[in-house]
Amino acid sequence: MSVAPLAVEVICVFCLAAYLLHKYGNIRRQHVLVTMATLVAWYFSMIIIFILPLDVSTTFYKICLGSVQPPVTPAAILSPPTNATPHSNQSYTTTPGNVSDGQPLVRRDALFTAPACQVPWSYVQEHVLPNMWHVVYWTSQILTWLILPFMQSYANSGDFTIQGKIKTALIENAIYYGSYLLIFGALLIYVAARPDLQIDGPRLKMIGITASNTWGLFLLVLLLGYGLVEVPRKCWTSSNREQLLAYTRFQVAKLSTDKSDAEETLEDVLEEVSKASEAIRYNHPHRKYMDTILRKVPEDMQSRLNRGMDDYEDYPDGRAASIPSEKDLVALHRKTIRAVTNQHRTQIQWDILVERAFGLEDLAESEKCADRQFRSTFPQHYTGILKHICTPTVEWYWKCLIRPWVLKALTVVLAVFSFVVIWSEVTFFNKKPVLSLFAIFINVAAKNYDYFYIELASCITITYLCVCVYYTVFRIRLFNYYYIAPYHQTDSNSLLFSGILLCRLTPPLCLNFLGMIHLDKHVTGNEDQEIETAYTSIMGHMDVISFLSDGFYIYYPILVIVVAMGTFFSVGNRCLGLLGFQQFIGDDDMTSDLIEEGKEMIKREKRKRQRLEDGEARRKSWRDRYGTTKDRASSSVNRDASDSDSGRGSMKAGALYGKAKYSRMKDKDDSAQVELLKDSEPLDYDDSLAENEEFDRAKYTRAQAGRASRPTAGSRWTGGRGYGSQAPPKGLFDDV
Repeated sequence: MSVAPLAVEVICVFCLAAYLLHKYGNIRRQHVLVTMATLVAWYFSMIIIFILPLDVSTTFYKICLGSVQPPVTPAAILSPPTNATPHSNQSYTTTPGNVSDGQPLVRRDALFTAPACQVPWSYVQEHVLPNMWHVVYWTSQILTWLILPFMQSYANSGDFTIQGKIKTALIENAIYYGSYLLIFGALLIYVAARPDLQIDGPRLKMIGITASNTWGLFLLVLLLGYGLVEVPRKCWTSSNREQLLAYTRFQVAKLSTDKSDAEETLEDVLEEVSKASEAIRYNHPHRKYMDTILRKVPEDMQSRLNRGMDDYEDYPDGRAASIPSEKDLVALHRKTIRAVTNQHRTQIQWDILVERAFGLEDLAESEKCADRQFRSTFPQHYTGILKHICTPTVEWYWKCLIRPWVLKALTVVLAVFSFVVIWSEVTFFNKKPVLSLFAIFINVAAKNYDYFYIELASCITITYLCVCVYYTVFRIRLFNYYYIAPYHQTDSNSLLFSGILLCRLTPPLCLNFLGMIHLDKHVTGNEDQEIETAYTSIMGHMDVISFLSDGFYIYYPILVIVVAMGTFFSVGNRCLGLLGFQQFIGDDDMTSDLIEEGKEMIKREKRKRQRLEDGEARRKSWRDRYGTTKDRASSSVNRDASDSDSGRGSMKAGALYGKAKYSRMKDKDDSAQVELLKDSEPLDYDDSLAENEEFDRAKYTRAQAGRASRPTAGSRWTGGRGYGSQAPPKGLFDDV
């Protein structure tokens, strides 16, 4: 018995949740409350996935102990020796008080042929897991039903005061809370109408848990049925480069419409913001609200707005009627938040799709190379040890040869796993004979005391179920407003939404898993099983509401096979395609047109990025060849200083000194003119201009020196009459 495995899992899960939040969220820009709430929601949801397998292995150990012990009767009372350990496999029996005290003790395991039970490697004391489940479950429920939805509405509210934001958040969540209260009220009326049941504290708690699990299970089966088919299909599509490239081009064309709409909407909103900012001047009482709206505008767009900070303008007499009211500013603030969020979402999704398309096109070109060198249009520069590992040859073998076969093998494994899940969902309520494959595998491992296999299989199964469910959430069009993007590109609204779903769907998913492995006797109807998991003891049973415990929770999961079959034959996509929605269907004319359109868009994006990189390369080459403006200025100063030193060393008389001074001023003027030519970079730069640059510059310098050396009658700095007393020009354009 050791708490080390539990402690290690708790710490590792926390580090995993913190790493994922750092990868997908932007901790520096988002509010600290959003960061903390999302971290707790992700952590408590993940810890259920990784701690529940420990609870399963401990439960099988308790079942084993119950099978080797005789029933406690007045004729047999447990009396262990003083040196026995709490989990010793030896037990003794003795007679009660009417038997003489000198009767010897008899070992209990000698009376039974059952083998001795082995203690699991991760076994902890009995009170540890129930206390942990109390904290984890109720905290996650409070987060998913109260705190996170309220924070989500509070962040999206357009009000400028705390009271206004709270009021708006409560109104927006009225429908959301109403769905839960409707289920809770219906169950409460059902219990109150039954004369054999009394409403007390434990039953009210059970009704609340039942309402939450019913809501979650109803959504869980639909999402799970789609994900069990789509996850293996996605893996298979990723192994086929041509099909994946066609699908990516289709998505690019489809997303371009959303991106254009989001940009146009943001432009319209910014125009309204600019007009409002122009109307509300710096000394108006509503100016602080206007500044709050302006801070929500992206930094690259704020320069186009009229901030209304000119202090020389005052309000005309008839202008007060056009000034927006506080209610109008609240609505404008809300529109600005939504428009900026939508534009940022579409831009991030667009960048991800374009990068994927570039990689797939590079893969298609590299497959044709006979030298087996991966050629990338925009190569990724590795540093450190990766620079020596990720060579073009290694990259070609991995992406063109090994990776497709690995994905195909993984597809077969995931397809088998999905079949096992669907079969177990359909047959888990049948206890004799046991038809659930998960229950058969777990029971065989329990008989062999292979607790590590039990925990590993349980963890992998629950993780795969979660992947299928959450993959569906961020794929369907209904939730397209939310997205999870790496490299700190996920907004606060999407982080809160992911926390809500994790906390809401994980508990019913775990209960469904316990039913599939026959550890919930009230789901499987196995009344002989008296020992259950600590998680089930906290969640309780639905016996209070018989039509749910005997009907809905047992037979509703069977619908997962209906959803899976519809997904496999793309029934939903074909129906949406007939209604005019853009769906990826291989034999459809609209799909082919969108693929060609996406191909042209990717070409334009590639040319645009190549122009940017070529321009950056030209500027870098120009700086390497001629240096920056600062470097040229310092070299000019050094040259002037050296000329001055040489001039002072050659002075023998006043006339010679004046001549030297004049020559230095002429050199300085020529140098300034040459510096002007150096600073002027041509707009249309080509190689021929770079090759002949030194020749043209030398020719121009000689011409300027020749004009300066030819004296004229009216020259201002050659001693001519009328202008001989004037000094040479000090500025660059003084002679113009």
